[in-house]
Amino acid sequence: MKTIAVPVYEEVSSDNQAIFDKLKASLGFVPNLYATFAHSDTALGNYVALQNGKTSLSPKAKEVINLVVSQSNNCAYCLAAHTVVGKMQGFSDAQILEIRRGRANFDPCLDALARLVHNMAQQRSMADPSLVQAFFAAGWTEGNLVDVILVIGAKTIANYLHGATQVPVDFPPAPTLTS
Repeated sequence: MKTIAVPVYEEVSSDNQAIFDKLKASLGFVPNLYATFAHSDTALGNYVALQNGKTSLSPKAKEVINLVVSQSNNCAYCLAAHTVVGKMQGFSDAQILEIRRGRANFDPCLDALARLVHNMAQQRSMADPSLVQAFFAAGWTEGNLVDVILVIGAKTIANYLHGATQVPVDFPPAPTLTS
């Protein structure tokens, strides 16, 4: 079976090297999954642009989406990475586990978001209309809904890349989710 190696700086295009430099400057290292995007001359730049594009969502809301989708797709890499980022956004360990289950009882607005994203991820986009209405009732807008779907898409791309490549996780492992 062919394994996918994580490319190193010298093996990627000059455009990807520039992105590696930015990642290293902001994160202190180039995460393996980002580096794996660099097997393509364009994918890393496209992914970073999608992930970092302007949005109506707060960083906390984006982390709720990232955690819920990564759990739904059983992506060990993204769960590990977003557990770290979630803590940086102020979520406690218990809150992160709750979010991964598709709930956020500690915040009604984030709870409506988590429930909707969980439903959409489980149903492969077919949102329960009552959860969409609960999302709006919690104060979210139509624009927020569109931005939520973009974040779901971006995270799904990363989850699928890890699922296909199984590159090593270079973040502390996320705790196992028990029922």
